[in-house]
Amino acid sequence: MSRVHDMGGRFGDGPVVPGSEDDPIFAQEWHAQALALTLAAGALGQWNLDVSRHARECLSPGDYMAFSYYEKWLAGLADLLVMRGVVTRAELAGAIPAASTLTDRRLKPEAVAGVLARGGPASRDGAAPRFAKGDRVRTRHPTRNVMVDGGHTRLPGYAAGLVGTVELLHGCHVFPDANAHDQGEQPEPLYTVVFDAAEAWGRAEAPGDTVSCDLWESYLEPVA
Repeated sequence: MSRVHDMGGRFGDGPVVPGSEDDPIFAQEWHAQALALTLAAGALGQWNLDVSRHARECLSPGDYMAFSYYEKWLAGLADLLVMRGVVTRAELAGAIPAASTLTDRRLKPEAVAGVLARGGPASRDGAAPRFAKGDRVRTRHPTRNVMVDGGHTRLPGYAAGLVGTVELLHGCHVFPDANAHDQGEQPEPLYTVVFDAAEAWGRAEAPGDTVSCDLWESYLEPVA
């Protein structure tokens, strides 16, 4: 069962209107501040990228639909800060903060550029791939995290139960279904799988259209 963020293929949400190449990177100044605050909090080492994604997915459906993109980021971050004991609800409400035990982990300004340049690669050593380029595979149905009830998964709802073809192998990557719930990285082979758009959406915009998804091995089963 999916959460409200899993919106691919839904009717009624209006067209996707891409911005112009000339648009500023941040539409408003506070958007940049929200991004910086999220990165700085992540540097404290109290959660990983998949945990933070799941926090945003767990916003109530009403809030998720009402909030803008960066409002979702801030709401998810506030939940994480409280859940992981980094700050208290009272501090978020304006109380004088207590001394933090995480002070030594603070990302100093002179280190920011280097940290951002290194990024957060998710490739890892792991098992040999079960599937090869050109193999026919079927995605798991229904889409759900089979390790944690209601947990994070990167298998989109519209792709559940579809038959596709393996197009690319990417080696092993951190498995988000485990990593989002502090169960370790448990790296798995990651593939790009191509599906017929008409089968995914019920109707393709043009004949021959395809949909590509990057999917972990445990999302897939072989098709004879």
